[in-house]
Amino acid sequence: MATDSKTKSLLCLKAAVEKKAQDPVLLELKGISSITDYFLLCSGRSDRQVQAIAQGIEETLKKKGIRPLGQEGMAGGRWILLDYADVVVHIFLDPVRKFYDLEGLWIDAQRIEL
Repeated sequence: MATDSKTKSLLCLKAAVEKKAQDPVLLELKGISSITDYFLLCSGRSDRQVQAIAQGIEETLKKKGIRPLGQEGMAGGRWILLDYADVVVHIFLDPVRKFYDLEGLWIDAQRIEL
């Protein structure tokens, strides 16, 4: 099923919020990166919650016929990356998110109002 990148990013956001993801930030990278159109960044309070957020996103998109191209970090639950090509989801344990500061790295990206 073809879904535009903004719709896909909002589906990911909704699924993350349903699993009580903290501090979600949606960055639009169109025009400043050739990697992807959107980054979704969010946090969980524990490794189990980080894993649950990732699983919730995967289940929600799978129902729409969308599967990730790749996935990293599920076993550890400290930083999980879900790659949906035009949308990349980063789910962090809070201290890991602060350490890597992707919001600071992509400071020029437009933040989508949630």
